[in-house]
Amino acid sequence: MDEGLADLLHRVVMLLGEAARRRTDDRDGLTYSQIRLLGAVEDLEPATQHRLAQAMSVSDPAISRALRPLEADGLVQVTVDPAHARRRLVRLTDAGRKAFHTAGKPLYDEFRAALVAAGFPYERYLQDTLRLAELLAPGGDGTEKGGERR
Repeated sequence: MDEGLADLLHRVVMLLGEAARRRTDDRDGLTYSQIRLLGAVEDLEPATQHRLAQAMSVSDPAISRALRPLEADGLVQVTVDPAHARRRLVRLTDAGRKAFHTAGKPLYDEFRAALVAAGFPYERYLQDTLRLAELLAPGGDGTEKGGERR
């Protein structure tokens, strides 16, 4: 790996960690981990607890523990999967969706500002990331759905 790129990535990780710690210290709002979990639920909805654990790279019991306060606060709903009695499905409530979008937007803005202040080429990173997502999407490699070249 290019040394300059490695240094830049290290700075980015450090900045994001500092911002996440500041957010976690805000006892009146959601913690960074709770914001991530709500985002994962939204992305995977309806999500099984096991799938959430995989997505967040934590254990199933850790997800179960993390969901309890969110459920108690009415941000998520955990129900038994009718197709499998031992499986739990997790969905965001309207309050959970609103809380995620309210907390996530300021966090996004804070991360972006920290990255730009550190000299990280954020706009180029964003463009490159969006292009990569397009390339990785089905048919994004220059082929049509049937596999024919465009």
